[in-house]
Amino acid sequence: MKFSRLFMALNVSKRRYSTMTNTVIGNVDCKKTMVENRAKKWGFEGQTELKATSAVTVRGVLNMLMEGLNKEDSRPVIPLGHGDPSHFPSFRTAAVAENAIIDSLRSAKYNCYSPTVGVSSARRAIADYLSRDLPYTLSPDDVYLTIGCTQAIEIALAVLARPGANILLPRPGYPYYEACAAYNGLEVRHFDLLPEKEWAVDLNAVETLADENTVAMVIINPGNPCGNVFSYEHLKEIAETARNLGVLLIGDEAYDNLAFGSTPYVPVRAFGSTVPVLTLGSISKRWIVPGWRLGWLVTSDPNGILRKSGLVDSITGFLNISSDPATFIQAAVPQILSDTKVDFFSKIICMLREAADMCYNGVKEIPCISCPKKPEGSMSAMAKLNVSMLEDINDDIEFCLKLAEEESVIVLPGVAVGLKNWLRITFAVEPSILEEGLARIKVFCQRHAKKAPSGFH
Repeated sequence: MKFSRLFMALNVSKRRYSTMTNTVIGNVDCKKTMVENRAKKWGFEGQTELKATSAVTVRGVLNMLMEGLNKEDSRPVIPLGHGDPSHFPSFRTAAVAENAIIDSLRSAKYNCYSPTVGVSSARRAIADYLSRDLPYTLSPDDVYLTIGCTQAIEIALAVLARPGANILLPRPGYPYYEACAAYNGLEVRHFDLLPEKEWAVDLNAVETLADENTVAMVIINPGNPCGNVFSYEHLKEIAETARNLGVLLIGDEAYDNLAFGSTPYVPVRAFGSTVPVLTLGSISKRWIVPGWRLGWLVTSDPNGILRKSGLVDSITGFLNISSDPATFIQAAVPQILSDTKVDFFSKIICMLREAADMCYNGVKEIPCISCPKKPEGSMSAMAKLNVSMLEDINDDIEFCLKLAEEESVIVLPGVAVGLKNWLRITFAVEPSILEEGLARIKVFCQRHAKKAPSGFH
């Protein structure tokens, strides 16, 4: 019995020794390989341009501000930096939209791949929906389904890019256009939106900037980040200017119909008979569902100029090598567009109007910032920062970084959207949160206000 146990113990020890020996040899080989890998030059590396490009997006700047929050501050963070009100109970989407998604999913008919250009019923529904505000009728063939409005931007700029081409972008604007232009090798030329003229386009500058290599001009209406709504007369001027210059208009209508001021909303696509228009839109903002990632690119061009130029074929070609929106969400679009009641839209408009008023009036109570125009659309406002009134803050980036650290309030610095020493304030949040955020900004500005010289009265 003793010998049997000893024999077993020796066998166990032998196996353990063998395992240890193999492990040691393996570690030596691993270290040898690591040394060789360090010495070897590999044929790949990270794309530094992509990292630099993404840093200037809204998301990139907001991530930087979030990293600067004081973790010891127990107060809730006030998010006035990005336009996603879906986090807040007051901005919940319509029940019919949720039910449409459920019905589509449970039908088990849409677990398949989507057609390249989108589900036909969704294309038809979007064409009908967008045609309501037009003097002409869109065809389902004019509609291409995209993964939110962001993919529509990517497609538009990719198909327009060619060596030496340039594109006219608004300043301030939506920085994703600059990022996509840089990625596609498109030169960017900025035209100003004039705050003293209710953020109207500087058309004289547009005519100076454009040349034979200009391919398009971007118009965002309702305006992001300014909260402006262009009048019919001004849009007509813009369309005629673009036609005379021989460039198409990209009508960014992400905030389509979210207008609540005295200026009636007119979509850019209404001028498709004057100049070819690429309409970019989605259900993200009007239905408060940005996470559903359902958008569209529409050729608003009854004269067929875009098809004759080959641009339509390029759009289809791009879609052939890109991803599609989820098929079951596409299939829910007809029900979402047809069944959502006017009451839902009226409620959202009412909340945005009240929030815009609160934001505008609240800013007037803060000495170092001013808003030139009360917002009439979208979900944000631009406020000018007077750094000369502040003791230890030199620009808008420093203001926003310190505001995040000291008050746990996130506001987007204007330089991120093209205007240094301005702030973009998003007001599409719960009223109590907006009120608290503005109060904290006021306290922050008072803390950093320049003190009167000693003995000065």
